[in-house]
Amino acid sequence: MQLLELLIFAVLAAVVLYQLYAVLGRRVGRQPDEAAELAKRPPADSVAAARIAADPAAAGAAAELRVRDPAFDTDKFTAGAVAAFQTIVKAFAEGDRTALRPLLADVVYAPFETAIAQNEAEGRSGAVEFLQPPRADIEDVAVDGDLARIKVRFLAELRSRTKGPEGEAVDDRRTAELWTFERPLSSKDPNWILARVEAAEA
Repeated sequence: MQLLELLIFAVLAAVVLYQLYAVLGRRVGRQPDEAAELAKRPPADSVAAARIAADPAAAGAAAELRVRDPAFDTDKFTAGAVAAFQTIVKAFAEGDRTALRPLLADVVYAPFETAIAQNEAEGRSGAVEFLQPPRADIEDVAVDGDLARIKVRFLAELRSRTKGPEGEAVDDRRTAELWTFERPLSSKDPNWILARVEAAEA
């Protein structure tokens, strides 16, 4: 039984670690009309509202969330999610465990810690800067007993600077990620923590 649990944890850690590296994005070609296309998109909040309204389960969960937490505000949550996204990506690149730990669930923090330790052992360091503010869209809302979950789709462009035994490198990348945040509704702590990271289509 103990061996089975270790194998399950190893598989979960490997999946999360793979998604962790995807947080820093994939190189993609920029199109000349890309900025114009982004400008034409409707506001993120209206897109989220329409998407949630079209999904009965998500709409019901959103309504339940507002009943159980009257202070919940979509705009404030989205702004907080963007701030958390930027903080987590930068902290991981810089190997800042102190900044990361309170923002991540245990299942997410474990592979982050593993990757940071590996970079340190190999003499690698890095930093990230965002080339423009990330876009965040709420994809889904769920309430499971006392636990509220909100899935957010992030699109961001960033510049990664890395330094290792082979020298220094600068790389511009785009990320497309689905991050799931969780919060116990009975908790007095209003903060949400990152519980899952998935790749998304750009």
